[in-house]
Amino acid sequence: MVLTISNKGWVVIPAEMRKKYKLAPGSEVMLVDYGGVLTIVPIVADPIKRGRGLLKGQPSLSAALKKDREFEKKREKRLIDA
Repeated sequence: MVLTISNKGWVVIPAEMRKKYKLAPGSEVMLVDYGGVLTIVPIVADPIKRGRGLLKGQPSLSAALKKDREFEKKREKRLIDA
């Protein structure tokens, strides 16, 4: 998608993109420079709330960590008892 910069430096975000990313008048975005690549990133009001449930259905990282710690405790006990 090609955008044109106005004399005032303004860029119009097409309606389909505003709708897709729920950008309404007054919404804040950030312009990020990734070493020569400019990116417009919407600012999320509450990133914690927005991310809640994002990994639903995925393996539990806390359960895997707990299992790994239990394994390490048993391993250390075997080494100490040996």
